[in-house]
Amino acid sequence: MKKTALFLSLAALGLGSAFAADPAKINWAKVPVTQVPLFYPGQSTYEWLRSDEHKNAAKEVKRGDACTACHDEESAEKDIGNKIVKGGRLEPTPIPGKSGYKDLKVQAAYDDSNAYLRFQWKTDNPYPGTEHQYLRFDGKEWKVWGFPKLDKPVQQGKEPGIYEDRLSVMLDDGKVPGFNKQGCWLTCHDGQRDNPKQFTKEEVAANPLLTSIKKSDVRKYLPETRTDPSNWKTGKTVEEIAKLKADGHFLDLIQWRAHRSHAVGMADDGYVLEFRLSDSGRDMFSGNSDNATHAPKFMWDEKKVGYKSITALQLHKGDHFLIREQNAVPFDPNAGWKEGDMIPDYLISREDAMGSAADNKAIASWKEGMWTVVIIRPLGLTNDDDKALKPGAVYNVGFAVHDDNITTRGHQVSFEKTLGLGVTKGTKVDINAVKLP
Repeated sequence: MKKTALFLSLAALGLGSAFAADPAKINWAKVPVTQVPLFYPGQSTYEWLRSDEHKNAAKEVKRGDACTACHDEESAEKDIGNKIVKGGRLEPTPIPGKSGYKDLKVQAAYDDSNAYLRFQWKTDNPYPGTEHQYLRFDGKEWKVWGFPKLDKPVQQGKEPGIYEDRLSVMLDDGKVPGFNKQGCWLTCHDGQRDNPKQFTKEEVAANPLLTSIKKSDVRKYLPETRTDPSNWKTGKTVEEIAKLKADGHFLDLIQWRAHRSHAVGMADDGYVLEFRLSDSGRDMFSGNSDNATHAPKFMWDEKKVGYKSITALQLHKGDHFLIREQNAVPFDPNAGWKEGDMIPDYLISREDAMGSAADNKAIASWKEGMWTVVIIRPLGLTNDDDKALKPGAVYNVGFAVHDDNITTRGHQVSFEKTLGLGVTKGTKVDINAVKLP
């Protein structure tokens, strides 16, 4: 079986002329490294932080104190994560072998055109998590196969745990109340997927805000978009939320995905306001399942890659990206399909990505158990769904890594941090991007 190279250079992607500096050639040895501790949060939602269960701290949280005002010990993240991941009130379904803590190395640089954010972390698994769910032929029809480890089919042993590795960056320019103190917890709530009091389809169908924005579940949102900040059902009007967005009261959300964006040298661009939303335009990935037949829309081009599908035996043996303009052809229902044949459930395309959703580029490599990811973000974006990065400015940031075939709350996250772009020595920040020569 042919393999796709795990290191995707700018030249290979045909993007070399898009940058003032080639991030693959930046001398990162001269750029300071910040060690950012990440920990497993379980179901420690916004609501839990403000409840009596958050012993001796709920009052401080409601007052607006920073999480780090209490959790200021050097080993705080490691102690919290290693405790929660084992199970208990904040983790009702512990994942065997899941790590509670992870070191994230962060470096930052910029030139006249872009910011370059470099990340490194060790994966829990001895292979890169570049797989995502598949469409599998069962002899009669095509069905989704493989789920994240927190999903019931995996918990019950009926399906394998399959999900891409992912790195997320939340970014605020100071306009989101509370993010500089309590970070990502402002976006994580009861009612969301895999959290307490998870939504029902009936509740979503009856909710005026979610029906107006055509959503079928509950995902990240900011408390400011609800009349009751702790109740997802109490959404403000679309007009009120549009005013919040116009005033910059949203978080930028940059996500590098080891399957759905890595294959084409990108990181997707979204934001969090009343929901976790994509920027305007079009993402670099889309569903590959036909709505009517559930069969794939595209399959691999056998003439180019040597196969039209894979089986479970090929998992984690090479990369299995289905890229429209490189190795895909329209699906042929009469191609002699056999039980166990699998085709990716997502189609990836650099050519189809457009608009604000296509702002971010990325290069990445996995070697000896470690991902190295460089996200390239243009400076001075003027889109109404972006936070513009500018030299001399300071931003509030939060980081998260999804690893080990898992999503939703199964990540490791950071407490709130600050990122500066070439700020003066008198300005205190956790990470200061250096100006490239």
